[in-house]
Parts: sequence; structure tokens; C-alpha cells
Amino acid sequence: MKITSQMVKELRDKTNAGMMDCKKALGETEGDMEKAVDLLRQKGLAVAAKRADRATSEGVVECYIHAGGKLGVMVEVGCETDFVAKTDDFQAFAKDIAMHVAAVNPVSVTREDVPAELVDREKDIYVNQAKESGKPDNIIEKIVTGKVEKYLSEICLMDQKYVKNPDLTIQDLLNELIAKMGENISIKRFARFQIGA
Repeated sequence: MKITSQMVKELRDKTNAGMMDCKKALGETEGDMEKAVDLLRQKGLAVAAKRADRATSEGVVECYIHAGGKLGVMVEVGCETDFVAKTDDFQAFAKDIAMHVAAVNPVSVTREDVPAELVDREKDIYVNQAKESGKPDNIIEKIVTGKVEKYLSEICLMDQKYVKNPDLTIQDLLNELIAKMGENISIKRFARFQIGA
């Protein structure tokens, strides 16, 4: 199948990948747009995994203020070099993450950062709900595990669906940026302030 420039542009718009990467992915998938998207995402994961152990001592602190000054977010995003920290793509990513935190209000960046007492409290609630509905013990454990998993995916920033594109998680978005920039990037921390909260 002939790969047209329009197809390459469409894939590039969907994934933010480089033009040559898009053309190559479309060639490898014989023009199948969905398979090409998956292929580029897998490559992004591979690049992210290779770079994961590199230190991210440069970066930016980005702010987002919403609702007439009643809600504000600060987020620290790290990278390996000052050069990448100054790029438009990196800064736009940091701004998008700050806006996402304002909109979705995650509890922590990763699952490891979630306070144990928060997870234990949710677990207790799910166990009691399952017992009250008369479920047997072996089923209760499976139900609680599933509900805890869903709960963590909703409160952890890296697992959340990106507010501007629910097809991607924040981790997917980060992997795409790592693949594009060619160096390790991390979301280090965030703070969300809301009047009256």
C-alpha cells in the first residue's frame, strides 16, 4: 500500500511522533492507522524503559491558575538536560500536567506514593460492602482486589486518563515525550491549592 503524506500527517497529529517515525510505522503496518499508533506507543515504551535509570536533575516548575484565582497548581517536571527543559514541547507538557492536576485532583504521582492508610480505609469499605451483599469469602477477595486496582488508577496521576485525550494515560503521554526528546523525563511532584478546600 502506498503511504501518502496525508496519512503520515494524520498519524503525526494523533501521536506527536516524528515524521520519519510515522512514515516508517505506517510502512511496517501496511497503512493501518490503529496498528501504527500501537507500534509507535510500543516504541515509546521501549525508549522510556531504556532511559528510566538516568537522573533528571534539570527541568521546570510550571504553574496553572484556574477559576478566577480560586484554584492553582504547581508541578515539577524533571529532565536530564537544560536544553530539553527549554524546549516548547517540554514546557507544553509541564503546563498540560499542571492543568490536568487542576482538573482531576490526583492524590499522588505514583501508586507507591499513596498513603497506606488511604488504601487500607478503601479496602475496609469494599470488604464491608461485599460482606453485606452476602458474597462468599473467596469472591470477596477478588472483588476487593479489583476495586482497589480501579481506585488506585483513579487517584494516581501516572495511571489517570489524560483529561485532554482519554485514550491516553499520563504515563502514555510521558512515554511519548521521552521517545520524542530522547532523554529521561519524570513528573517529580505537584501541589494543588484551592480556596475553601
